[in-house]
Amino acid sequence: MTWHNVMKANWTKDKTAMKVVKGRTVMVGRKNGAWFATEALCRHMRWPLAYGGKITDDGCVRCPLHQTTHRIDDGSLVEWAPFPLVPKYGQLVGKLSRKKDLKVYATKVEDGRLWVDLP
Repeated sequence: MTWHNVMKANWTKDKTAMKVVKGRTVMVGRKNGAWFATEALCRHMRWPLAYGGKITDDGCVRCPLHQTTHRIDDGSLVEWAPFPLVPKYGQLVGKLSRKKDLKVYATKVEDGRLWVDLP
């Protein structure tokens, strides 16, 4: 494992942020008191997930652009591009790109800092 110091782990509310770690942009966040880290861009059309992406109560991140949804604990795909403005159009656009899981990274809090394991 290669742990990288990302930031102070002092958030008290659920939120997300984009951070550059060793040249890679990752999304870090907190939901229900637990920290998580994923790749920063949606797997569908590479939209920054921390900018308007919603972390749902069932532990998923939903892209604000086309609503592609992944689980934040393992990155598995839940729903692929169901919506831009017209649902049928979103489904068509979704079929033009290969479905992919979101990369997730292990996190830990040590000495008041958030650490992310980047392979």
